[in-house]
Amino acid sequence: MSKGKILVVDDDRLVLATLSYGLTQAGFEVIDADNGDDAILLAREHRPELALLDIRMEGLTGFDVAAYLREYLQTPFMFLSAFADEATVAKVKELGAVAYLVKPLDISQIVPAVEAAFARTAPPAAAPAAPVQPPSEVPAQLDPTAMAVGVLMHRYSLPRDEALTRLMGLAAADGHSVQEQARRIVDAVELLARPGQR
Repeated sequence: MSKGKILVVDDDRLVLATLSYGLTQAGFEVIDADNGDDAILLAREHRPELALLDIRMEGLTGFDVAAYLREYLQTPFMFLSAFADEATVAKVKELGAVAYLVKPLDISQIVPAVEAAFARTAPPAAAPAAPVQPPSEVPAQLDPTAMAVGVLMHRYSLPRDEALTRLMGLAAADGHSVQEQARRIVDAVELLARPGQR
């Protein structure tokens, strides 16, 4: 059984073949393309669950493909690039990539990153994502982690996965569990929201 369907896009045929072979061996169903136009057509046809995109390609770039995937197909994506300059990293964050891998990379490093991305983006059976509810119906016992992620998304204009990553980073930096850190954020927000506080 396939671990998931992934679209791999790279204009370097050797890199593309290596990635496709390695991910297929690891149990993924791979659709590959060596340019952005084909990538979009294949994504529309096959609806992959994740895309692994090279950034700099002739014609449509990996950023162009990512913007399309996010806007029209809601497909999560990760970037694989030889470039790690500030402008590139800023654009990666702005687009909301689930991961950013810098070449050269061994397939043995890419497979775990892809598996982690699938784990983050797949709807888990045991812990469904917090349902979107009108504020009046939010139960008092709402999961503080989901609330804290929402606070961080709003405060820093982050996509959900980046907000969760930031929450985990804050927890690690402060030596708290994610749950405890989330509770502290929610408590702080509630404190600020109280009427008459000066």
